[in-house]
Amino acid sequence: MQRLIVGLSAFTVAALLVTAQPAFAQNVKITPLGSHDGEFCGRDRAMVFEDPDGTRILYDAGRTVAGAGDPRLGDIDAILVSHVHGDHLGDSRIPAVNAGECGSPDTSVKTTPNSNTVDIMIAKNAKLIMGSEMPGFFANKVEALGGDPKSVQLVRFGGSRKVGGVAVTTVPAVHSNGLGGAFIEGELGEHLNTAGLTAYVGPPTGYVLTFTNGLVAYLSGDTGVTAEQETVVRKQYGANLAVINIGDTFTTGPKEAAFVIDELVKPASVIPSHANEGATQGGSIVAGTRTEAFANAVKAPLHLPLSGRTMEFDGKGKCMAGC
Repeated sequence: MQRLIVGLSAFTVAALLVTAQPAFAQNVKITPLGSHDGEFCGRDRAMVFEDPDGTRILYDAGRTVAGAGDPRLGDIDAILVSHVHGDHLGDSRIPAVNAGECGSPDTSVKTTPNSNTVDIMIAKNAKLIMGSEMPGFFANKVEALGGDPKSVQLVRFGGSRKVGGVAVTTVPAVHSNGLGGAFIEGELGEHLNTAGLTAYVGPPTGYVLTFTNGLVAYLSGDTGVTAEQETVVRKQYGANLAVINIGDTFTTGPKEAAFVIDELVKPASVIPSHANEGATQGGSIVAGTRTEAFANAVKAPLHLPLSGRTMEFDGKGKCMAGC
């Protein structure tokens, strides 16, 4: 009887160890897809988020993903579009990684009128998720290219949609959201270009992603300071990781972004984005850059989005690897 008890105890301990082991591996993986390996460069926007359940989400493909054949992409379940400006939607793209200079990458491959985003979405058989009035336009474009228009899915402010185990929520962003004529075929696109106008497709958005390990990530998109960064992003959803644009003029600048992070969102970690500069050299911040100004101003732990380097975050927003 004593041997049986000892045997059961040993079995119980082993079972607990086996059960507990995955808990240490339940991190969300974030991989920036910039123009130059190991650097944070002038046109970098794109990031892939991978949930512990295997769900992979591409955020703002922009110009630095080398098309649908870019080997860094892997499987993509969904693509998020914050707004339709060319540097986020992808009016052109790099021909290959490391083309051009970090501060001025070669983005000479034209992707209009489809966009880099739509090309990737169709090739990967992925969902395309966005808010405001954008889905109607893209559903028509996807259908015309032989894709499934139902794969273009709407999430307006206040609602959520699941991709695998990841909850995708849109939150307000303060920016413009005009679709350039280059994306619109026919006379309408030509007239818009001639007039110097764009087609309004509703307000831009940011995102809150809630992952299966408990991580809640705020993706700011292009925005200024908004009250919702405190009331919705922090108080309602409890974001513990933030990806925030720091480029100034077009978005929050370094000081404004630091205010958002430290006073409004208050996450455990922050990743800068959209710096519009060759921010690093050899993986280290270049002196005198906006990125250096942000790093000096922000109090939250900062992690650079070095292209191709995968960072791993636990459910509390702490970087566990790759930072």
